[in-house]
Amino acid sequence: MNLQKSHFELDGHGVTIYSASKPEILFLQPVDAHDEALLDGEMEAMKSCTKPFALAAFRVTDWNRDLSPWEAPPVFGKDPFDGGAEETFHFVVDRLLPKVRTVLSLSGDENWCIGGYSLAGLFSLWAVTRTGLFSAVAAVSPSVWFPGWPEYVRKHPIQAKAVYLSLGDREEKTKNPVMATVGDRIRELYDALQTDYAVTLEWNTGNHFQNAEQRTAKAFCWVANQHGRIEMP
Repeated sequence: MNLQKSHFELDGHGVTIYSASKPEILFLQPVDAHDEALLDGEMEAMKSCTKPFALAAFRVTDWNRDLSPWEAPPVFGKDPFDGGAEETFHFVVDRLLPKVRTVLSLSGDENWCIGGYSLAGLFSLWAVTRTGLFSAVAAVSPSVWFPGWPEYVRKHPIQAKAVYLSLGDREEKTKNPVMATVGDRIRELYDALQTDYAVTLEWNTGNHFQNAEQRTAKAFCWVANQHGRIEMP
């Protein structure tokens, strides 16, 4: 699959687009500078996807602020979570999606998936409780240990039709008592989604910091393979 790469700036966010000539599904991914450097490798791994796609990755400037759905004290290190996801969400819905449609000359009836790694995975899960714009979500090693998340998602259903979840098999073996809950939290979420969603939970070998680009590529390819098998909005 041949992909064309382009880049532009929008409201202070760098946006990188990779696109096949006639994409059937569109992926949206929040990234920081580290993730941005891995995008070419992620795209190389995604060439095995069965459906032509486009991916728009947008850079956030403050990971803990821009992707956290509400304020929370530091869980590791000294940086708190400032609850700036609302602003990021409105940037995505009101500014980024229309811009990407224009850049790629899309019709407006395409299927979108939002997904990401770590806190970007949590942001993606939170975003699909806020809107039905996304037919699928890919949450790769998502920070479902985040304080208050289990209570929130029980009260605010996910509106996407397909949900990909993954975790490294060593991630819950941390000494950090908050982050050690991640395994139980992701199992609870997976179990809760069994009845009404196309959902999978994949366990990857290793801890949180291994093979992020390959894990993310697998997630998006799973979503691409679901396209046409589930009822999209």
